[in-house]
Amino acid sequence: MPVTEAQIWNWLEGVPDPEIPVISVVDLGVIRDVSVSGNAATVTVTPTYSGCPAMAVIAMDIETALAANGVENLQIQTRIAPPWTTDWLSEKARSRLEEFGIAPPQPAGGPTRCPHCKSDQLEKISQFGSTPCKAQWRCQSCLEPFDYFKCI
Repeated sequence: MPVTEAQIWNWLEGVPDPEIPVISVVDLGVIRDVSVSGNAATVTVTPTYSGCPAMAVIAMDIETALAANGVENLQIQTRIAPPWTTDWLSEKARSRLEEFGIAPPQPAGGPTRCPHCKSDQLEKISQFGSTPCKAQWRCQSCLEPFDYFKCI
């Protein structure tokens, strides 16, 4: 039985982002397209930024997930234009980031509330966090540090 594009999208929903495993690569917005032609499938991926070290792991995890579901003839294409933006994060990803303790990106350039206690009394500790796409902040109310997913 041939595989459908919808099935592949569904299987990709189960592939976690290696740096933030509470969101899938689909919710992260890096999966740009899925196509099926006969027994061959193509998945097009846009990296979050050109030097993203997680892209090799993401490609391997996509291959592993699809192979486990019988997709043997797979091509993964990288598309860098248009560049990825945090606007491509799904609402589910934004919600899961906050539940996990990471403030989701905000258009104003900084978190609006603490992901732990929801206070708006915040201070930036460092423009650099646990990964290049995050900054380190601290809540002045609960005193907990947290990552902020930078707008890109």
